[in-house]
Amino acid sequence: AGSPPAGRKAKELIGSARDSLARMVGARPEDIVFTSGGTEANNTVIHAARRHCLESRPGRGTPHFVTSSVEHDSVRLPLEQLRRDGLAETTFVAVSPRSGRAEVDDVLAAVRPNTCLVSIMLANNETGVIMPIPELSRRIRALNQRRAAEGLPRILVHTDAAQMIGKGRVDVQELGVNYLTIVGHKFYGPRIGALYVRGPGSTAPLHPLLFGGGQERSFRPGTENTPMIAGLGQAAELVSKNWEAYEAHMRDVRDYLEARLEASFGKERIHFNSRFKGSKRLCNTSNFSILGPGLQGHRVLAHCKVLLASVGAACHSDKGDQPSSILLGCGIPPDVAQNALRLSVGRDTSRADVDLAVQDLLQAVAQL
Repeated sequence: AGSPPAGRKAKELIGSARDSLARMVGARPEDIVFTSGGTEANNTVIHAARRHCLESRPGRGTPHFVTSSVEHDSVRLPLEQLRRDGLAETTFVAVSPRSGRAEVDDVLAAVRPNTCLVSIMLANNETGVIMPIPELSRRIRALNQRRAAEGLPRILVHTDAAQMIGKGRVDVQELGVNYLTIVGHKFYGPRIGALYVRGPGSTAPLHPLLFGGGQERSFRPGTENTPMIAGLGQAAELVSKNWEAYEAHMRDVRDYLEARLEASFGKERIHFNSRFKGSKRLCNTSNFSILGPGLQGHRVLAHCKVLLASVGAACHSDKGDQPSSILLGCGIPPDVAQNALRLSVGRDTSRADVDLAVQDLLQAVAQL
């Protein structure tokens, strides 16, 4: 983005998109760094926290990470890789089978003197369960004061908010995190992302994964993808204006879907895998199993004519016949988990669409 008129226009578009993203999550524009997507944002945070830990405590042992057993692969796999390479220690905290959540006490129990980062997703992509991030951040802030007195490193907090933005309130002040991952295509935007950093390079450490031409204050060099960034800004504007209406609509249609499933198949044949007593969940997600032999999720979907759905995360669609490790981790029995279907409703999904989908499931199950 140089200084001729076209370059200035591009620079303005990027600045205005940055303002829109900041507004959407209650941040300051200077706290937003554009990335290629959620995977890069998550990897950047892990890299930055590790590097910060090493620089602030040279020779004081391997940095330790705490995360949950139900994270997206873009958090789990980099941590597993660092562990294999001997560059980090990682604790994967199991979620409670009672609540489907990574409970704050369990996360804090995993903390060690060399812990540098706690990364827990804001909402799970398969069950929709919302994690207790505000409470986790509050408790870690208090813990950090005690750690400072003991000369131990500050623990940074990251949440991957990919699933939650556009479907519920996301405010970085309420959440109290140092880092938050933003993913465009999850809120009807283009396929890029951004990272919220509370005071990049000052309050919260940020080290680039890439080195190059100095774009994004050198935190994320590479020529800016201006059209995609502009699109992301527009999608963020829509979320800021309409998220409450989106949420109410999706919840209404999702609840209608669950009522239709029970009415059509009978209550005893439908098991809802994402309803945990006392836990909140995303407004758009329903994860359920149609009980009975031979009704594995992938088999039911193969016999559907109009329904487009998944048995788990989109990134694992090649593992068709294996029950989801996320559901097993939430205490769902294997024979129930392998029948699981995850249906998501969107801003435009109507009750008529739900009727078609349930009809389709009925005919698919009849064939099996």
